[in-house]
Amino acid sequence: MFNRNRFLGRVAAIASVSLVAGGCGLLSDGDSGEGAPIVVGTTSAPSTLDPAGAWDGSWELYRNIYQTLLAYPNGATAPQPDAAQSCSFADSSSRTYRCTLRAGLKFADGDPLNAEAVKYSVDRIRAINAPAGPAGLLGSLDSVDTSGDREVVFHLGRSDATFPFVLATPALSIVDPKDYPARALRTGSGADGSGPYKLQSYQEDRQAVLTSNGNYHGFAQRQNDAVTIRYFQDSAGMVKALRDKQIDVTYRGLAADDILALQQQGNSDLQLVDGAGTDISYLVFDPKDPWAGRPAVRRAIAQLVDRGAIAHKVYKDTVDPLYSMVPKGLVGHTTAFFDKYGDPSAGKARTILQDAGIHQKVPLTLWYTTDRYGSETALMFQELKRQLEGSGLFTVTLRSRPWKSYVVGYQKGEYPVFGRGWSPDFPDADNFIAPFTGEHNALGTPYPAKEITDRLLPHSRAQSDRAGTVDDMAQAQRIIAGDAQLLPLWQGRQYVAASDDISGGEQALDPSTIMMMWTLHRKTSW
Repeated sequence: MFNRNRFLGRVAAIASVSLVAGGCGLLSDGDSGEGAPIVVGTTSAPSTLDPAGAWDGSWELYRNIYQTLLAYPNGATAPQPDAAQSCSFADSSSRTYRCTLRAGLKFADGDPLNAEAVKYSVDRIRAINAPAGPAGLLGSLDSVDTSGDREVVFHLGRSDATFPFVLATPALSIVDPKDYPARALRTGSGADGSGPYKLQSYQEDRQAVLTSNGNYHGFAQRQNDAVTIRYFQDSAGMVKALRDKQIDVTYRGLAADDILALQQQGNSDLQLVDGAGTDISYLVFDPKDPWAGRPAVRRAIAQLVDRGAIAHKVYKDTVDPLYSMVPKGLVGHTTAFFDKYGDPSAGKARTILQDAGIHQKVPLTLWYTTDRYGSETALMFQELKRQLEGSGLFTVTLRSRPWKSYVVGYQKGEYPVFGRGWSPDFPDADNFIAPFTGEHNALGTPYPAKEITDRLLPHSRAQSDRAGTVDDMAQAQRIIAGDAQLLPLWQGRQYVAASDDISGGEQALDPSTIMMMWTLHRKTSW
């Protein structure tokens, strides 16, 4: 159910390491990781290898094979230079942003990476404007200029203090102009970037083989020579592969039952990294649907949903109830939905419907995806159906599709109500509001919300001190709670399971919880 389109960055770094197993080891200092590659398992396979075509979990791969002007060195929560030597706003109104590239940058194949390549990479995102692509992140950008081989200047149409965060997302990966068409997505199984790794080979939905890129010049300090990423359909198969030593690390997609089993088992040779996260799960209502488009219907559902029951019964308390689109841990978080609706109440929901002249059971169809993020997705929708029908106010039909066709369906407006997840693009409250509002947004479902899009977001983006956005973000969340076109359900935590001879998992997640594969390495025995 998660998607970056995405989905969207978690702020918190790893909070604690819970060792399921013992074992002696000494961390190597700058170990080259000689020997077999580290094998990482995940349930989040790329939808495309071209950064201009994806605003989703494909970013996991992009971060490791492509380079961005800015990124997040270990422990950083604000963007820092990567391909850039330096970047800054050139004016006090946050409308001109200038970056100077590092000297001597090259793509993995030896082609020069210069200012023109950066401009080309950004311009093609907007020229292609792929339906599932990241062009929406560049809404404040007017144009890109270059000066010489190393200077890039971004001219913004309006003040946008979040623009450096956008440049740090894998959406703004720099590609080689000779290998990527200017107005079409690249096809095939190849990718050419300048990141810490080269994509040696790729088999769709099966695996990506990464080897070290000797031409890389950036902040990352690679602790291994090679990583193989294996893609799994579900948590069970992934954890079995971990126990059978077919993979070394799991990331993204661990099911609640598997997490509990890893936490509870005694002597073993596995470890579990347990950290705070800002992934969220939520429902989206189509305003054009005869029933879901009625505010009273949406508000009645908001009054009925029992988030605590979902977190406990379905996810075994491995997630937390969420009462705002902005998760806990970010500046600007509130509990807007709880403030407006309070505890679940069938009586209050009935009153909401009756006051709107609705005296019959409301028929609704809820959609979810079948092949991402474990079996809990189906269980959660069964629980939602139980809660809504248990009130006597709704009749609910559940429908589902595999992810790739599911995305096409919601982009075409085929679903009255559908489930989505968001792993944020960057750690700012703006990224939990802006992508979902406006006539054209990441959901493909119009949500005009003009008070948010025309006043609150522009005002907040003019604040270079992001602490100054609290009032704007709080008001936006109150509006969303009142409209109930988006309904937050829960906030996730982050779990990484690994063999006990692997280190670096604690540092592997950037603020948008993308795994930086280069931090992983094997321990050296005593």
